[in-house]
Amino acid sequence: MLVPGLVIALIFSYGPMVGLVIAFQNFIPVKGIFHSQWVGLEHFKYIYHLSETREVLWNTVFIALMKIVGGLFAPLITALLLNEIRIKYFKRSVQTIVYMPHFLSWVIMAGILLDVLSPTSGIVNQFLSWLGFDKVFFLGNDKWFPYVLAGTDVLKEFGFGTIVYLAAITAVNPSLYEAAVLDGANRWKQTLNVTIPAIIPITILLTTLALGNVLNAGFDQVFNLYSPSVYSTGDILDTYVYRIGLAGAQYGVATAVGLFKSVISLILISLSYLAAYRFANYRIF
Repeated sequence: MLVPGLVIALIFSYGPMVGLVIAFQNFIPVKGIFHSQWVGLEHFKYIYHLSETREVLWNTVFIALMKIVGGLFAPLITALLLNEIRIKYFKRSVQTIVYMPHFLSWVIMAGILLDVLSPTSGIVNQFLSWLGFDKVFFLGNDKWFPYVLAGTDVLKEFGFGTIVYLAAITAVNPSLYEAAVLDGANRWKQTLNVTIPAIIPITILLTTLALGNVLNAGFDQVFNLYSPSVYSTGDILDTYVYRIGLAGAQYGVATAVGLFKSVISLILISLSYLAAYRFANYRIF
């Protein structure tokens, strides 16, 4: 029964990895990988000495870490607040509303954000003007752009995390709450001493697994929102590969950057799964 799955994985997952040889070639499409000139590690040395590479690497890690931190606390706090709501209709309505952005693609989200954050007609800047603040070009200001990326990513995905935490909360043994009530604990102390300790394992698990994707800062989101004016703080490894590979026709250099990212990501994912096993007893097999 495993044979069809293995064949598909070999064809579509491992087969394309043959193309990694481009990272060691001065690849010319008309010559193909069999007749292009071999240059060894020259592309890796080239990208190592580029100051732009360090900037892009820093942007990737910084944006990804902000997303991880925001993606940890926003759904956790929302789940704890929703758990205290006793009106089921209202609770389910809120769950549905916060979960809906998860199903929207970044193309649609980018269109909405361009209107909402517009410096001329956006509702956010109109509200800032009403409060007496200057208007901000959120998507064109290199200082604001990384925080906009982190904030909008959390806005889109925290509903999914909220449902995960709510599912973990429903699995808490009710006898623990009954014992806490007998000890005189109010709702706040029940949350502090029963609910939060009970969901710490799933929190550790989600956080450690997210650390493995620290170099995946979100190509779709950045590509649909950024512009040349914010390259200095918004360009990440994936968009950098796109710019120098497809837009700049430097296929060998782009593949070298992609290979570098894949190797580092493999190490980080291995470490994150090891940490998840160590601290949350999480096993794949």
